[in-house]
Amino acid sequence: MRIFGLLALGALLAAIPARAEVQPFPPSFKTEKIQTNGAEIFVRVGGSGPAVVLLHGYGETGDMWAPLAAKLAENHTVIVPDLRGMGLSSHPAGGYDKKTQGGDVAGVLDALKVGKVDLVTHDIGNMVGYAFAAEHPDRVTEFVLMDAPLPGVGPWEEVLKNPLLWHFRFGGPDMERLVAGRERIYLDRFWNDFSADPKNFDEASREHYAKLYALPGAMHSGFEQFKAFDQDAIDNKAFLAKGPLQMPVLAIGGEKSFGSTMAVVMRSAASNVQEAVIPNSGHWLMEENPAATIDAVTKFLQ
Repeated sequence: MRIFGLLALGALLAAIPARAEVQPFPPSFKTEKIQTNGAEIFVRVGGSGPAVVLLHGYGETGDMWAPLAAKLAENHTVIVPDLRGMGLSSHPAGGYDKKTQGGDVAGVLDALKVGKVDLVTHDIGNMVGYAFAAEHPDRVTEFVLMDAPLPGVGPWEEVLKNPLLWHFRFGGPDMERLVAGRERIYLDRFWNDFSADPKNFDEASREHYAKLYALPGAMHSGFEQFKAFDQDAIDNKAFLAKGPLQMPVLAIGGEKSFGSTMAVVMRSAASNVQEAVIPNSGHWLMEENPAATIDAVTKFLQ
């Protein structure tokens, strides 16, 4: 699958199997680190045309987006950051509330001299993207959210009752000691429990992300992402009080995960919501059914 420089991107998309390991970005993509908002954000940029920002979630980094980025780069400028505290971005002491991280996105775009963008987000990326869109609605043309709730929005209290989501309250010094040196074990729990079939999140991908989450400070930063949910709920309720998002929204759920509930969440926060459910997939849409996910996203953005 590591053939980005050898085949046209259209042929590449057709070649993506039902399951896909972590792939490199096309060689035309450049990387840089942007200082903004008290953090250093690692960013990949490639392609040309209207801008689109891809935001990842927990258990992964911006690397998850490589197949989609390759396709979108045919007619978009594609911007793929690692969220603060994840991947190759820095690990500041604070700022893990999603409103602050929405400010990270704004700072990255300002540094790149980019105004309006489409947003494509997954998991915690949904929460960061929503905060950015709510604070900067004039900068977001279209918004795709994938398979994760928004704190304080719609059925949030019901979502919290799901026993599979115990990790929302897991954190602190003792928990960090428990997972120190055992990052792979902890992350396997996410990849196994939230996939339709654990085999769909392949071994090469698990090794890749486990190494990144074992970097100094990475697990602490990850716990801080979840610890901030209470503040995120407060901030999101304030955003909702100002009115729903007006840009077109596509809410995508995995058939074996959030499914149509993703659209229920977004209809509590936006006035123009379309729905898509990716078959044969759990939470890890880009790993479990990349072809269907890429098709849904690209058709909506067109």
